[in-house]
Amino acid sequence: MKKSVALDIDAIIDDPGTRIIVCCGAGGVGKTTTAAALGLRAAERGRCAVVLTVDPARRLAQSMGLTELDNTPRLVSESPDGGQLYAMMLDMKRTFDEIIEAHADPERARQILSNPFYQSLSSSFAGTQEYMAMEKLGQLRRSDEWDLIIVDTPPSRSALDFLDAPERLGRFLDGRFIRLLTAPAKAGGRNAFRLLNAGFGLMAGAMTKLLGAQVIKDLQTFVSALDAVFGGFRQRAEMTYRLLQAPGTAFLVVAAPERDAMREASYFVERLAEERMPLAGLVVNRVHMAPATALSAARSAAAAEDLESRGEHELTAAVLRLHAGRMQLTARESREREHFVSAHPTVPVAQVRAMSEDVHDLAGLRQIGELLASL
Repeated sequence: MKKSVALDIDAIIDDPGTRIIVCCGAGGVGKTTTAAALGLRAAERGRCAVVLTVDPARRLAQSMGLTELDNTPRLVSESPDGGQLYAMMLDMKRTFDEIIEAHADPERARQILSNPFYQSLSSSFAGTQEYMAMEKLGQLRRSDEWDLIIVDTPPSRSALDFLDAPERLGRFLDGRFIRLLTAPAKAGGRNAFRLLNAGFGLMAGAMTKLLGAQVIKDLQTFVSALDAVFGGFRQRAEMTYRLLQAPGTAFLVVAAPERDAMREASYFVERLAEERMPLAGLVVNRVHMAPATALSAARSAAAAEDLESRGEHELTAAVLRLHAGRMQLTARESREREHFVSAHPTVPVAQVRAMSEDVHDLAGLRQIGELLASL
């Protein structure tokens, strides 16, 4: 069996040069808990850390003893060494609103925020959550209030969708439809809507009949008002993207020891390499350990069958059956890890054993952090 390179978590979080840790992976593999545990361990080792989660579940707040998290970092704990842990949950719409308010004059901001198309875009446009995660990360980094930012990536179909957010936004802004809408505003004057119709030609006439003139006017007003703000969106997204590629960033791929999750982990590792993102290693959560490895699954099952055939020691037979099942599960998980290591022999790996119950407080997060750091 090929042995993996050990992932030294403490070396990562103790390095003052590490400013951003991004936890990514498939849904339901423990990214949120991993991010929170890393944040707590970093704070207790003297770092001023903030955990940014974009998971709509409230597990992070509950495990940190908070009633709720919102778009403002909340102090969770302080350590004797001066370390601090803050946590926050991305509010997608509020982040969008803050950007508009910060980068548009009051009248233009009012027009945008009250526009029905903006209200829809800021709440449900495909990719908005991922883009706003990038925006919030950039804001936190530029503020320089924390020396370590830990990001729990969005629970999207691909947990790396946030890497595509700047490009997706760029395609939206550069689309032919948007260019046609912004052209009249750039021309200026009271003839803007007439110019809009001239630019659209027959398509505009058909859309006006279908949607109504007011809807078209609302859409055109919205795009025109945003036009001055969009350039800053794209520029900041590109800056954050470059920040993610910088040496001070560390990506941790999080997985469960199951076939689909480990395949996703392989995909993430390959995608990060393509994007030239600095991969620190793989965290395998919820690993099951066999308590008595000397007794194999086959021998345990055979002994249970022998006892059952004689009608003796039913309890002992049941325990042997449980042990056989645990050994088989352990072997299956080990094979999945071996497949990953064979495909990616240079990627450092850390394992966290399965807990008997869900993490629901700081003590549980502390224990996860200790398991993460054990080499």
